[in-house]
Amino acid sequence: MGDDFYVRYYVGHKGKFGHEFLEFEFHPDGKLRYANNSNYKNDTMIRKEVYVTDAVLAELKRIISESEILKEDDENWPVPDRVGRQELEVVLGGEHISFATTKLGSLLQVQSSKDPEGLRVFYYLIQDLKALVFSLVSSHFKIQPIQR
Repeated sequence: MGDDFYVRYYVGHKGKFGHEFLEFEFHPDGKLRYANNSNYKNDTMIRKEVYVTDAVLAELKRIISESEILKEDDENWPVPDRVGRQELEVVLGGEHISFATTKLGSLLQVQSSKDPEGLRVFYYLIQDLKALVFSLVSSHFKIQPIQR
């Protein structure tokens, strides 16, 4: 895998409580930036930055590579709408991909899309990436990345 590496994920919408979103990105030097903005019940924005080890970056690259997301195309995925949008950008091993789709609420929504196979790859990869990021953020900062 080449030295070029970058991952950014964003999911959000604009609604009754303003612009609510979750965003994280990994840089090639190991910097993980995390932001979660929710105005529900007057919550405030959570912003965190931490550097992860080379082992964490290697695992992140493995997860992305094994997902085969780099082979997918979002042309037949649902377009972002008033429900919200999700974006995933990945630079890995000389490849650069960028996806945009609507917020996906369930696997049923994925199954009924025009490209259920490709969207399923995206859906499960996002779940894996969010689990990794939430684990890193909560263990490093001893906070709950998602308010319960």
